[in-house]
Amino acid sequence: MRPKIYLFGDSITEESFGDGGWGASLAHHFSRNVDVVLRGYSGYNTRWAEKVLKRVFPGSQDSGGEAPLAVTVFFGANDACLLLRCSGFLHVPVDEYKHNLRSIVSFLKKQWPATRVILITPPPIDEEGRLQFPYIENPLNQPERTNEAAGAFAEACVAVARESGLPVIDLWTKMQQVPDWQKAHLRDGLHLTPLGNRFVFEEVVAKLRDEGLSLESLPVDLPLIADIDPNDPLKAFHK
Repeated sequence: MRPKIYLFGDSITEESFGDGGWGASLAHHFSRNVDVVLRGYSGYNTRWAEKVLKRVFPGSQDSGGEAPLAVTVFFGANDACLLLRCSGFLHVPVDEYKHNLRSIVSFLKKQWPATRVILITPPPIDEEGRLQFPYIENPLNQPERTNEAAGAFAEACVAVARESGLPVIDLWTKMQQVPDWQKAHLRDGLHLTPLGNRFVFEEVVAKLRDEGLSLESLPVDLPLIADIDPNDPLKAFHK
């Protein structure tokens, strides 16, 4: 059976299978090697994600399920909503966010000890963009997320990765190193533009490569057309 990579996260993950999305690009990249499986849940924070783990990942090695090669865990953008602003019901305190991440990691590692679990920090926030594109009524006319708050959650995510010995993509820091990141990478101050999706895709591919998962290291599913002898095509399927 072809191995799998799971993408677990909030709306930035759920939207990743859209046209030009980073998840769709990852599926295309590994089209003959790996099945990329989407598990994205718009609006979810780590508190909710921790509650639904057994429903999202019901299989385990003990029950005959094959361990995935990797799982990306990409939460924090909703946890970082400010408590007293619109969308405050999504807020999770930073300490609880860290606890929830540890719980998610522990669950995945208990099921699949050899699976690479890759944490991804929330992206930076363009507060002007959030004011222009609110999702619910915003009577205070103040952004429900700030870049400073997102940075605190990104720092917490990196800390959990380091203490757990896990790879991490510090998207909050890396994205801000790009000129005009606010508009180049974020279409509404939070969600990704095509360039933003490309940026995340490239970061994920690079991190998977660091973990030993690349086109060069993974076997191809069934013979490539270039490996089929025109004079004896069926020979390739007897290997």
